[in-house]
Amino acid sequence: MPDHGEPQHPEQTREIRGGVRQSVAHESAVRHVSGTAKYIDDLPEPPGLLHLAFGVSTKAHATILNCDLSAVRNYPGVVAVLTADMIPGRNDIGPVIKDDPLFAENEVVFHGQPIFAVVAESYDGARRAASRAKVSYGDLPAYLDIKAASQHGSLIEETQHMGAPVEEVRRHIAEAPHRIRGDLTIGGQDHLYLEGQIAMAIPGEDRELHVFSSTQNPTEAQHLIAQVLGRADHDIVVETRRMGGGFGGKETHPALPATAAALAASLTGRPVKCRLTRDEDMIMTGKRHDFQAAYEAGIDDEGRMIGAHVELSSRCGHSTDLSMAVNDRAMFHVDNTYFLGLAAITSHRYRTHTVSNTAFRGFGGPQGMLAGERMMDQIAFELNADPLDIRLANLYRKGRNLTPYGQTVDDGIARELIERVALEANYRERRAAIDAFNRESPVLKRGIALTPVKFGISFTSTHLNQAGALVHVYLDGSVQVNHGGTEMGQGLMTKVAQVVAEEFQIDLERIRVTSTRTDKVPNTSATAASSGSDLNGMAAANAAREIKHRLTAFAADRYGVSPEEIHFRSGKVYVGNVPLTFTEIVAAAYRARISLSQTGFYRTPKIHYDRATHRGRPFYYYAYGAAVSEVAIDATTGESRVMKVDILHDVGRSLNPAIDRGQIEGGFIQGLGWLTSEELVYDSEGRLRTHAPSTYKIPTARDRPAAFTIDIWERGENKEETIHRSKAVGEPPFMLAISVFSALTHAVAAVGEHRVFPALQAPATPEAILMAIEDIRRRMEPGAKGVS
Repeated sequence: MPDHGEPQHPEQTREIRGGVRQSVAHESAVRHVSGTAKYIDDLPEPPGLLHLAFGVSTKAHATILNCDLSAVRNYPGVVAVLTADMIPGRNDIGPVIKDDPLFAENEVVFHGQPIFAVVAESYDGARRAASRAKVSYGDLPAYLDIKAASQHGSLIEETQHMGAPVEEVRRHIAEAPHRIRGDLTIGGQDHLYLEGQIAMAIPGEDRELHVFSSTQNPTEAQHLIAQVLGRADHDIVVETRRMGGGFGGKETHPALPATAAALAASLTGRPVKCRLTRDEDMIMTGKRHDFQAAYEAGIDDEGRMIGAHVELSSRCGHSTDLSMAVNDRAMFHVDNTYFLGLAAITSHRYRTHTVSNTAFRGFGGPQGMLAGERMMDQIAFELNADPLDIRLANLYRKGRNLTPYGQTVDDGIARELIERVALEANYRERRAAIDAFNRESPVLKRGIALTPVKFGISFTSTHLNQAGALVHVYLDGSVQVNHGGTEMGQGLMTKVAQVVAEEFQIDLERIRVTSTRTDKVPNTSATAASSGSDLNGMAAANAAREIKHRLTAFAADRYGVSPEEIHFRSGKVYVGNVPLTFTEIVAAAYRARISLSQTGFYRTPKIHYDRATHRGRPFYYYAYGAAVSEVAIDATTGESRVMKVDILHDVGRSLNPAIDRGQIEGGFIQGLGWLTSEELVYDSEGRLRTHAPSTYKIPTARDRPAAFTIDIWERGENKEETIHRSKAVGEPPFMLAISVFSALTHAVAAVGEHRVFPALQAPATPEAILMAIEDIRRRMEPGAKGVS
């Protein structure tokens, strides 16, 4: 029986190394910078490995009249040529709606669509062989953009409506003291992850296949591979250790290389790797949806919204993919932090003969939010007010806190964040100084803006809000964790390890999180919707707590104390006041035949949503942030630069402040690229012309503002019972970059002495800025309309 006297152990109050809320390094940080982190193309190539390359369409929309592959088959080193008629299961890799064939059969529907695949002894040989195909086409009408698809009624689903009836809203707007009307073009964005799309399939015994896939969704890859091969899910194991970036581009589109490699491995009986080149990746896989937004709103004399109708149109591409949910999310975030009054939101989802657009950080939310923020800027212009005052006037508050989809906003965080960052960034003094500068500077113009973010956290498809985990405790007291989330550089594995370390009160180095595998944790959701830590952290914690409960019951019984007298603390297990090592308790429990392994499961509570009516509570909680951005433009060249950024962001009680700060900075910079430099250009034949870093400009270190302040809100705490009261941080910071677009709008308006509201479009490239300036000058000519 232990001694229950006063403990004499200073380690009793020692903080464990690497528990939650500590800024520990990413678990692969050293390997990342030293080049020793293993990605799929770094894995040892198994004996007999074959390489796969695709033969693709050179037309946007056409019938296939003839496909002569004889020269392909006869090319040296070619082992097999795969076509649709060789698929034993279903020729479809659509994640939701089955409208996305692996290989085109009689018709091609976008430039770059796979028609066949070559399997050869070498990577270069497979690509060279694929180029030998002779395909003849019969041209069909191609709808390449939103305008063409709209004219021909080409939709992936019927138009969706959220909120009040449109005609009722329009009557409401017509009665308002002030009204605005406008539109905005919002460009797409390529993910441009460092590691391209890649998969390697290795045949096993009987019908088994082990597939290494760079995917955010191993379970979906497993399902689709099984579907294409006509096999059961249990025949397929998909494994993902890490990705070199994902951002949504590896949620559904990894199915293309994974299913093709699996099919080739199944038919040849040999391992097969499929690695897309950068150009192939950008041409063949989807991107952020480009949008067109049109809006009208009624406002009272104080600038408060009385009613609004926002109409969103998006280019979805040739197949449905995730476009229904992406466009739903855009509708959800038009309001951002604002009560729109009586609101109606209409969404058109257009099917075009271009690559199928897909998930991208924010999942439609940024597009909807940008439209909402454009309305705030235009209201301020119409009323000759500071945009910050208009934003504050329209914030959700008691009595004006119901979203267009019926969820109540009752946390009141936005105002405190906005007022705090405005004060600390000296927003009002700087705006006055900038306006004075612009009056004296004919060429260089400056702008400043403060915009907030309210981003709903949860999958809007309710059933996806679940996660599983598997925790093993070994005899030496070390712990292995597996869960359904995937690591794409965002630090998920590190955070989950910290959570388990905190539960067992042991140092982080005692925890190892292993590759995500479908044979360890089944039926998982994609690592997406910023929910990776929320879901998988809680699942892992639940598993660890169950093992801890067993150890507690065992120790209480063995030492004759109550369970309340057993404490896991500071690397020890205290039985009363007597410290035992974690390893000692674990070893004793093993000898007593106590299970030291446990699955964990978590499902997000409180959420519900009826998509038929677009009503409910789709989000468990909201994450918030606010940013002040200052920019400068050259009115003669359109060149712009971000001079200074101040961010205050709400992450609840941070699981790892260092990783969260990295996500805030990275998200902002990626959003900056979307809104200023990243431009997708298709030609009249439907060919993507910006399909390499030489023609597609992402932000570099030189685009990072020289003055860049990031603060995590120290009072943050999630009122909902999330993992350690933290909040998601993957997607919300992306939209802080909208402050840059609003600041550019302010700078461009200064060219016309703020007499004309700028028709600035996104991305605000130098060309777009010059076009907006020219439009201002044209509208200011004598007799022109639109001058205030």
